[in-house]
Amino acid sequence: MRLLAAALSILALSAGAAVADTGSLHAKLAGTFAVPGVSSTSSTAMVVSLPSGRVVFARNADLSLEPASNEKLSVTYAALVELGPSYRFPTEVLGEGRRVGSTWEGRLILKGFGNPALTSSDLQRLVGILWREGIRRVTGGVAGDESAFDSDRVAPGWLPSFAGIESPPLSALVVDRAARNGRIVAAPALAAAARLDQLMRRRGIVARGAFRGRAAAHAVPLAVIYSEPLSQILQFMDHWSDNFTAEMILKAIGYKALGQGTTEAGAAVTRRDLVSAGIPVAGVRIADGSGLSRDDRVTARELTSLLVKMWNDPEMRPVVWNSLPVAGQPGTLQNRLLDNPKHRLVRAKTGTTDIASALSGYVGRRFAFVAIENGNPVDYWAAHSAEDGVADALLDEMR
Repeated sequence: MRLLAAALSILALSAGAAVADTGSLHAKLAGTFAVPGVSSTSSTAMVVSLPSGRVVFARNADLSLEPASNEKLSVTYAALVELGPSYRFPTEVLGEGRRVGSTWEGRLILKGFGNPALTSSDLQRLVGILWREGIRRVTGGVAGDESAFDSDRVAPGWLPSFAGIESPPLSALVVDRAARNGRIVAAPALAAAARLDQLMRRRGIVARGAFRGRAAAHAVPLAVIYSEPLSQILQFMDHWSDNFTAEMILKAIGYKALGQGTTEAGAAVTRRDLVSAGIPVAGVRIADGSGLSRDDRVTARELTSLLVKMWNDPEMRPVVWNSLPVAGQPGTLQNRLLDNPKHRLVRAKTGTTDIASALSGYVGRRFAFVAIENGNPVDYWAAHSAEDGVADALLDEMR
C-alpha cells in the first residue's frame, strides 16, 4: 500500500497537481493562483518543508519557464562552491621593465580579475602603494589588461536595449561600473587605465598616458588590492538584484574553475555544480547569470531543491540567509507583503522582466517556496498577487 501511495503521489506531481494535505494550507496555496492573469499553462509553484525537503504543495513543478532574476540563485550557489564565501577579487599593478631610482623604465599594467565593485577609491589604494614604494615616474605609460575575461560586453540572449541600461559593459577590468563623467564608457579597461593614470598624476607620479594592453609573462607584481569578501558582494547582488554583479561573478566562476572567463564557461560550471549536488536539471537552461537572457529556463523543482541544498549546508546557509531580500526592509522586497504582520519572516529572491515574474526563498525556518509566472507580457499585478499569496499562506502557518 505504501508503494502504491508513493507512486500515485509521483504521478500527481508530474501532472502539475497539488501534493499536500487536503486541509486549509493546500486550499490557500491552490487559491493564490486562481486570479485572472495567471495562466495554468505558464505558471509554476512549489513549497517544501525544511530541512527535509518534503513536498507540501506543487503546481506544474517540472514546467520549464523563464526565471527572470531567480537565475541569480544558481549563480549564488555556484559562486559559493567554486570561489567560497571568503574569496576576494584581486586587482594588480604589474610592471614591465625595471626600476631605476624613482623611475620605472617601462610600462605599468593595471590587471583586473572581474571585481564588480572596483572603484576609483580602490585605484587610489594602488597609487598609494606605488608612492610608498618610491615610484615617481613611469616612462611607458599605463595599460589596462582585461584578458582574464573574454571581450563580450553582454551575455547571450540579451535584447539590444539591455546594453548599458540593465548592466554596464562586461569586462575583467571595470572601475566605477564603467561610468566616466556621467556616461557609460564603451572600453572599460581603457577607461580604468586612464583613471589610474589620472590618479597617479594627482599624487605626483608622472606617466605617459593610458592605453589597452596585456601583461607579458615576465611582468612583475608591484601592487595588489583585494575586494570585500564574496559573501558581501553576493549580499549586494541578491538584495538589489544587480545584473552586472551576477554576470561578472558568472564569468569569474568560469575563470576560476576552467581558466575561461566567459559566460558559457561559467554556465557550464554552474550546471555541473547543480548536477553534482543532486539538483534536478531537466528543463533547466543556464544562458547568463542575471536572468535577463530570453534563453534561460528553470523549474520549480530545481529551485526548491537548490534552496533546500543551500539551507542544509552549514557554511552556505548564513551567507544565503543574509543575501536574500527581507520583506519590508531595504532591497527588492521592501514594498511587498507589508499587510502581513509577520512579513519579515520572508526572505526571497525576486525576479522581474517583461515576460517573467518570480519569487523564491524561505518563510522563517520552516518552508522553502518557489512561484514563477510567464506571459507575453506578464501581468505584474496578477503575478505578484499569486507570489505574495503563497508567502502569506505560509506566514499564516507560522506560530
